[in-house]
Amino acid sequence: MPMVNNGARLRSQVCDTEVIVVKAGSSLDDLRAGGVPMVPIDGARADGVPDPKFADGNVLGKRYVDESGAEILVTKAGAGTLSVGTEPLALKGAAPLPASD
Repeated sequence: MPMVNNGARLRSQVCDTEVIVVKAGSSLDDLRAGGVPMVPIDGARADGVPDPKFADGNVLGKRYVDESGAEILVTKAGAGTLSVGTEPLALKGAAPLPASD
């Protein structure tokens, strides 16, 4: 897959997962869902199922990040684990609110 840009919409080839790229990074060139590379939103879906090692699913409306700071937002949840290569993405935690005095 060529370099993905901010705002790119991608889908899984083996589950229902769809995402939007919030913050692009070169690591997302190997973005996968279910162990299979993701494709543009209008890309064809392959006949298959997620690799059992990458079938923990993802959560609708949550952001996932990698160690480089690349970030994606799940717009349609699916059964596949989101990963860059074989490294699963981390669920982004909520930012703490500033204290009010």
